[in-house]
Amino acid sequence: MSKDSNKKDHSKIKWFIEVFIITFILSIFFSYISTNGVSNLNLISSIIVLAVVILIGIIFDIIGVAVTVANEEEFHAKATKKVNGAKTSIKLIKNSAKVANICADVIGDICGVLSGAISAMISAKIMEKSGSNLQFIISAVVASLTVGGKALGKEIANKESTAIVHFVGKILSL
Repeated sequence: MSKDSNKKDHSKIKWFIEVFIITFILSIFFSYISTNGVSNLNLISSIIVLAVVILIGIIFDIIGVAVTVANEEEFHAKATKKVNGAKTSIKLIKNSAKVANICADVIGDICGVLSGAISAMISAKIMEKSGSNLQFIISAVVASLTVGGKALGKEIANKESTAIVHFVGKILSL
């Protein structure tokens, strides 16, 4: 086994550990906030929180796809003209695998888990008030909105990758 191969394996293991820890901490934090927060909210507010969680998952999935398909050369020209966010956009594209992993997998999957937990709490609230068990329907609606939203988002990310990455680059460069 070569020295470069050992270095790559070490780097992969290090990345796995970093992603594991980041996911664990974010998951605990967001789960705690959303479940405790939603349990104290009325039904309409809980549905709004659920919609926001689904939307966050879709938005981060769009960012993850956009950085993987964006053309780095377009940003080099912008960077030479000192366009705000261009250098950060280049860094995002150069690290597209990690950025996509964080955005689409870590944040996207956490949002998926949270939306399931929130939808279960919403179902419990509905059942408590009306006696109707709508868990299957609510879960199906949440899954359909998430998957459909991400499918639409991927189309947008493919067509507008430069604009999306530049927007994110501008935000991060602040």
